[in-house]
Amino acid sequence: MTGRRREKAARHTASEGRASVTGESSAHASMFGANTYSYMRSHSAEACLARLADQGFDEFEVMVHPGHLWPSDLSAGERSALRNFIAQRGLKLVSLNMPNIDINVASAAPGMRAYSLKLLTDTVQLAGDLGARGVVIGPGKANPLFPAGADELTKHFFDALDLLCPVAESAGTALWVENMPFAFLPGIGELLAALKQYGNDAVRIIYDIPNAYFIGEDFVDGLQQCRPLLELVHLSDTGRQAYRHDPVGLGTVPFAEVPHALDAVGYTAKPMLEIISRDPDRDIIASAAKLAVLGIKRPY
Repeated sequence: MTGRRREKAARHTASEGRASVTGESSAHASMFGANTYSYMRSHSAEACLARLADQGFDEFEVMVHPGHLWPSDLSAGERSALRNFIAQRGLKLVSLNMPNIDINVASAAPGMRAYSLKLLTDTVQLAGDLGARGVVIGPGKANPLFPAGADELTKHFFDALDLLCPVAESAGTALWVENMPFAFLPGIGELLAALKQYGNDAVRIIYDIPNAYFIGEDFVDGLQQCRPLLELVHLSDTGRQAYRHDPVGLGTVPFAEVPHALDAVGYTAKPMLEIISRDPDRDIIASAAKLAVLGIKRPY
């Protein structure tokens, strides 16, 4: 094979599987942030951010996962290099997130709580090192067959906040609690009631619209309820029979109601697309395009 043919083949291999990037698709991408969930088993965080930035995204929520972004894998120098990469590309690291099915700060087992809090502490410190504004956390999970009482679960959640809040303040980041269907506080009303009882307004809210929809919550009302603490909104699609974070159009979330709901609470940040797909290059861009058509405004 000639040098010219090898070069052509290399370009083809590098582009294989990527979405076709046009001016229109890049403009749609620029209206949203992108979560890296779909890439956490196939790409390092840096490679993933570069790939998504090439498609037009410039704000990100990075998943904390071995091989993608893992606190114990990163030296101080590697953290500094990743932060410099983000800055040099003109990108913004909004938040770090972790698949919260793997940890439980409200577990009945002390060892599980201790492990979960150690991992979250390391993640909060990593967020500070990388310049992320927030770290997504959940209140913890109950045994679905024989749950502990609300008082016990809430105490474990508050104990976790007692430990993590000072770490976040010292690191220069913040704790953002998300409404999660599998948590012991799945609805936004009960989650907000617990945070009011805890009494630290530095703990903020990520409102996940499909999570709310899945449990039958009116997300228009839910956004109004959490407005004073709202930092970020997650978007993806789901039905109500199976819990999903699908591309837009594969579920039944009424996205036509989303633009008005966001406008009504004065939300001007970029919504974060937290879409899980085997073909994320195609599906994340396509979801951005579908949402843009519905009238979600370009952030200020």
